[in-house]
Amino acid sequence: MSQDHLKILLAEFGSNVKFEQDLKKKTWFNIGGKSKVFYKADNLKDLINFIKKLKNKERIFILGAGSNTLITDNLFDGIVIKLSKNFNNISLLGEDIIIAGSGVLDKTLSDFAIENNLSGFEFLSCIPGTIGGGIRMNAGCFGCEFKDILISIQAIDKLGNVITIPSKDIKFEYRNNNLSEDLIFLSASFKGKKSKKKQIIEKTNHLKIEKDKNQPTKIKTSGSTFKNPINQTKRKVWELIRASVPLNKSFGDAYISEKHCNFFVNKGNAKFDDMKNLIDYVSDKVLEKTGISLEKEIKILE
Repeated sequence: MSQDHLKILLAEFGSNVKFEQDLKKKTWFNIGGKSKVFYKADNLKDLINFIKKLKNKERIFILGAGSNTLITDNLFDGIVIKLSKNFNNISLLGEDIIIAGSGVLDKTLSDFAIENNLSGFEFLSCIPGTIGGGIRMNAGCFGCEFKDILISIQAIDKLGNVITIPSKDIKFEYRNNNLSEDLIFLSASFKGKKSKKKQIIEKTNHLKIEKDKNQPTKIKTSGSTFKNPINQTKRKVWELIRASVPLNKSFGDAYISEKHCNFFVNKGNAKFDDMKNLIDYVSDKVLEKTGISLEKEIKILE
């Protein structure tokens, strides 16, 4: 749809809809241009109304914490939706079930589980994203994944219908699942296991220490760049990169992290093309050296 048509169609959403909104500051990479439309959804009713008005005629991208997203410097010809804090609710159901909105940070869910003496959520303290993003990619670390604690999800389909999907009906794989890309996740329910708070805290702190020891922190990065190629080799992706690529290679301000070579860093003013060129370069070199084709873990919006 044209910009003028969208301005008329979406007028009722007022200041929650912005045109040619700058996205650079909304991702951890601190890279990106503008989106044709940016919509901040205040509540479920408005979100459903918004989706129905579009009638599945526009490309939609749901932006969570922006912790694993690389966005083009060009105008993104589509609609970026950001869920407001009203989608950040979290509550306890019974003794061992937590219901969390899709906008809740993974760390917040981990902290909530600690307060309620529930184990199984410790690994979430090390994942810098939201529940929605974690479900989308079956996020995980230290041998645990979202699928291990997920009971069900609530979502909106591309026509604005609210649906519930039990975890047993989802086919999970390593950093992937068979859920439609058109779904907008609203909330999810998770099952934990009662445990002593002291033991949960000790395990959580141990994982955090391990993460900080091995991964870059407090810099412009976007988490793991590539998935471990578990079906092709037992070697970790960082081992393949280290064996195949000169680690001092850079494109503009896009560098390979000195601490972990599967993390790429914006050292200042890296552009989209700089980071994309670095990603492609590393992927090509690993394929050339090892014959293994790497699959990206970060989401690239272009």
